[in-house]
Amino acid sequence: MNNKSQDFYKYKGITENPIMLDFSKCKYLGEIHKVFKVKFGLPEYYGENPDALWDLLEGLFDDMGDIEVQIHNLNSLEKTLKEATKELFEVLDDVKEETPNFTYKIIS
Repeated sequence: MNNKSQDFYKYKGITENPIMLDFSKCKYLGEIHKVFKVKFGLPEYYGENPDALWDLLEGLFDDMGDIEVQIHNLNSLEKTLKEATKELFEVLDDVKEETPNFTYKIIS
């Protein structure tokens, strides 16, 4: 396996805590997924759907200290786009339930 294909499967790492998810520039669901992908350091193969998000976040925070995620500008999304994010936040709820050191809160 060459370096390029190894990078495809590699997590990039989390570079901040709290992790700030800012949706102010998001106009499409794909842009919201990109925010998740970048901020959580997800691999290139992330499938941009709730099941894929769960698969990649499950266990990710187990060996880390306390992790807090702050959601910004969720309330500024168009109604249909905000509705489309509900399943993604259900995934965060599941992660929170499975991982005691993980919390998230909606700031705006």
